Amino acid sequence: MSGLTPIRRVVTGHDAHGRSTVQWDGPAPNQHEASLGSGRGHTDIWVWHETPLPIHGTSDDGNLKYMFSGPPGGGHFRVVQARAKPADYDRAKDPDVIAPHPPKPRAGGHGLWDRGGNSLFESAMHKTQTLDYGIVINNGRDLVLDDCRLPMRVGDTVCQVGAWHQWCFPEGAQMAFDMIWADYGPDGKGLAVGSDKPLPAPDLPAGVKPARRIVSIDRVEGRGELVSDTAAPDVRVDPARPGFAVHRLWVADSHPAKMVYETLHLPHTLEPPANGSVCRVFDYPPDTAWQAKVGEAEVKAYFRMMGSPGASTYAANAPHPYMQKTRTVDFVCILEGEITLVLETQAVPMKQGEIAVLRGANHAWSNRSARPARISVCSHDGKY
Repeated sequence: MSGLTPIRRVVTGHDAHGRSTVQWDGPAPNQHEASLGSGRGHTDIWVWHETPLPIHGTSDDGNLKYMFSGPPGGGHFRVVQARAKPADYDRAKDPDVIAPHPPKPRAGGHGLWDRGGNSLFESAMHKTQTLDYGIVINNGRDLVLDDCRLPMRVGDTVCQVGAWHQWCFPEGAQMAFDMIWADYGPDGKGLAVGSDKPLPAPDLPAGVKPARRIVSIDRVEGRGELVSDTAAPDVRVDPARPGFAVHRLWVADSHPAKMVYETLHLPHTLEPPANGSVCRVFDYPPDTAWQAKVGEAEVKAYFRMMGSPGASTYAANAPHPYMQKTRTVDFVCILEGEITLVLETQAVPMKQGEIAVLRGANHAWSNRSARPARISVCSHDGKY
């Protein structure tokens, strides 16, 4: 039996009438415990071998063959777990310590290189041929680059653009990773291209909590370095819902993904670019604060502001005014509070640490609690 904590995973599908519904709801079954012992390893939530991602189908694509870096034609979404380091841990007595060494491909790693330096409570310094959206969903862990060490907490996101990095586990933590195959260029080194000018931190509207975004990349061969560590620069609000905010963190406009310093200059739409993806954080106030004041005009104004007026499926008799549908596969992590996934056929209450996979679903998110809720959404271009 695995020592990994089960991760609740809700996957949507469509019923015989084409309405959005739940296809699977339960612990994600595809767990891979590390050889270093109980409590450390990966849980695959979804795997894809082609881009755009297939939306329809009855196979559970969280159960496809395990690969550390994900398939070259696609990627994967997984949760990585680590157990807490005991107070009496002595690294000098750790039999699993591996000394740092020159970079080398890891056998069977499929685009994975490492430099050693690992132990029971530290990963190797490594890099993968991927663009990663890494989101802390429970407790915290430290991101180590060649030029800094950054503690991360629940809700923090790193956009890791093929960078050398290491993870240290001062406490038991869970972190979700959306790992997308990347273009390492003709020399295969995966170095940054373009302008090294990330957008500055925003002036946040009153009452909006920042969403932390870390960006890392390899400027020179063999060194993972920090590009920026600020609040997500692109923030939008909905005047009809005080307390609602959308923080855009990264956009990929191709597959394989590009090794670039910044992407938020790309057009803002709910849907990602063709063959691409977009990572966001959403803040939802309680529905009771706004629901009696919102109608069709306010909803349409929100979707115009998001650059996707056609995504709205507003109807007077719909289960929620902000119902929407896009040709995407969305990976959703509940970061704070409680929130309900509203589908055409049912409503699914969810809480912090749980994950939803939305496959072209007509849906909305409804905060039926008395406290704000925060979720992260990684949306990928899909196909029917």
